[in-house]
Amino acid sequence: MYVFGDSTLDVGNNNYLPGTNVPRANRPYYGVDFPGGVPTGRFSNGYNTADFIAKCIGFVSSPPPYLSLVAPPASSGGLLVPTALTIGVSYASGGAGILDSTNAGSTIPLSKQVQYFNATRSKMIAAAAGSSDALINKSIFLLLFGGNDLFAFANAEQAQNRSGADLESDTAAFYGSLVSNYSAAIRSLYALGARRLAVVNVGLAGCLPVARLLDATGACAEDRNRLAAGFNAALRSLLADDLAASSSSGLPGLAYSLADSLGLMADTFADPRASGFVDVADACCGGGRLGAEATCAPNATLCADRGQYYFWDNVHPTERAAALRAHAFYDGPAQYTTPINFKQLVHMS
Repeated sequence: MYVFGDSTLDVGNNNYLPGTNVPRANRPYYGVDFPGGVPTGRFSNGYNTADFIAKCIGFVSSPPPYLSLVAPPASSGGLLVPTALTIGVSYASGGAGILDSTNAGSTIPLSKQVQYFNATRSKMIAAAAGSSDALINKSIFLLLFGGNDLFAFANAEQAQNRSGADLESDTAAFYGSLVSNYSAAIRSLYALGARRLAVVNVGLAGCLPVARLLDATGACAEDRNRLAAGFNAALRSLLADDLAASSSSGLPGLAYSLADSLGLMADTFADPRASGFVDVADACCGGGRLGAEATCAPNATLCADRGQYYFWDNVHPTERAAALRAHAFYDGPAQYTTPINFKQLVHMS
C-alpha cells in the first residue's frame, strides 16, 4: 500500500520537514488515544483514515512515513526497501496540495510525493529486480488531495472580493489546473507501475469548524461546499472519461475506486445520532468559538467524549470519524464508492 495525500492521511512525514511554518501534529493532545498516548504526526486523537483503510486490507496500520525511512539513522540502516517491499510507504504530508503553489515551502506537494515514490521504486528494483514491478502492479495506491487547494483558493478569492462572472472564470481556471496536475500525477504513477487507485474526493469543505467561523451563526459556508462539489465532479469525470481503461485516452489495465467523502459527510451530518455523533460542528480540541479559533495544543480545551465528536481539531476528523469513513469506503453502502469499492479493488484478479 502506497499512500499519497494531505494531513488527513499524514502519519508523520511533516515531523521531518525543516522550517517554522510546517504544519505538524507532534504535540499533545494529538495522539492522546493512540497506543501509548503519544503524538506521532497524525492529525488525530488516534489513528487516521489511512490507518483504518490499511487495517481493512489486513495491515496493522498505515505504512510508515517515507522521510522516517530515509532520514538518519534510518538511511544508513536501509529500512526503505524492505519496508516498501513488505508493507508499503506513506508519502502523505500535512498541507499538501495538487498544486505546487499550495502552501509552498511548508509541505510535500503531490508532484514531489510522486518523485519520492519514483526514488523508492528505483531502489526496490535494484534490490529485488523484476519482482518489484509485479508487486507494485498489485498494490493499492491511496490518494486524497484537494482540500488544501480549495481552502487556499477560497481564501484568496474572498480577500479580493471576487464575485459573479469574475469568480466563475477564476473557478473554471482553478478546476482546470487541478485536473491537469492530478491527471499528470496519476499518469506518472501509472508509468511507474500503479494499476489500482483508491481515490478519495474532497469532503464538505464549508462545514469544517474553521470554515463555519466565517458565519456569525456558525453555519456551513455553502460557497465552499459548492466549490468542493464542483471539483469532485471534475475528478469523477477525469477518472471515468479520461483515465479509465475503458475510455479512448485511457490507461490499459488501470482500475480505480472513487470514494465520496462529501456524500458520506452530508449523510452523517444530516442525522448525526444515527452514526453515534452528538456534535458535528465543534472541534473537540481547540478553543474559542466552535473550538475552532485556537489550535489543538497542550493548553487547548479538550472535549470529554471524543467518540461523540466528528471533528478532532478545527479541520480533521476524530479517530472514530476516520474509522467510519474508512469502513464506508472499503465495503460500506454502494453509494459511497464508484464504480467498485476499495475491497473489490484489493481483491480483483
